[in-house]
Amino acid sequence: MTTDILETPPALSRSKRLKAATHAAHEGLDQSIMTHEPFSSRERYAQFVKVQHGFHRDIDALYANAALDVLLPDLQGRRRLPLIEQDLADLGTEPAAFSSLPAFAAGEPADLPTTLGWLYVAEGSNMGAAFLLKWAKEKLDLSETFGARHLAGAPEGRGLHWRTFTAALDTVALSEDEEARVVAGAETAFGRVSGLVRDVFAR
Repeated sequence: MTTDILETPPALSRSKRLKAATHAAHEGLDQSIMTHEPFSSRERYAQFVKVQHGFHRDIDALYANAALDVLLPDLQGRRRLPLIEQDLADLGTEPAAFSSLPAFAAGEPADLPTTLGWLYVAEGSNMGAAFLLKWAKEKLDLSETFGARHLAGAPEGRGLHWRTFTAALDTVALSEDEEARVVAGAETAFGRVSGLVRDVFAR
């Protein structure tokens, strides 16, 4: 006689739970961006870079946040706003003008779980940027040194760069309420980028 032993499946890591919770928002954003055909011309691509600028303008202060720097590896090295600004200069265009302040301001306290959600979205976008860089090269004759700097992978490779981030993200001790705020932060970040896509491409 044999006895079947039922084992409880291992709990998903925080990064995998975030991926599942924000899947619909992520898919919707990707579809929205591609609807505007950002690789059909350099002019259209410049609009896409303006969207990137708007989002990274929102989170730029987080890369100098001392509390986050303790928790997340090479935080300042992950900052992409200067590269985006160089890409816009390469393309001969200016960033979009905003009447509102960035979502996070330098020197002001920020809710840790919320910021983790926003940074999850920012870091995750760099994984998908491999395809965007390929299209920028093939269709627009841009490169990691001209016009598509912010799409370049990390020196150690995109995969390792991402795994290093998620490993740190997964180990931050949070309460149940704080876990919910991480998800809410990521959803808000995806919503912010979707709003930027609508606003910038409508100009």
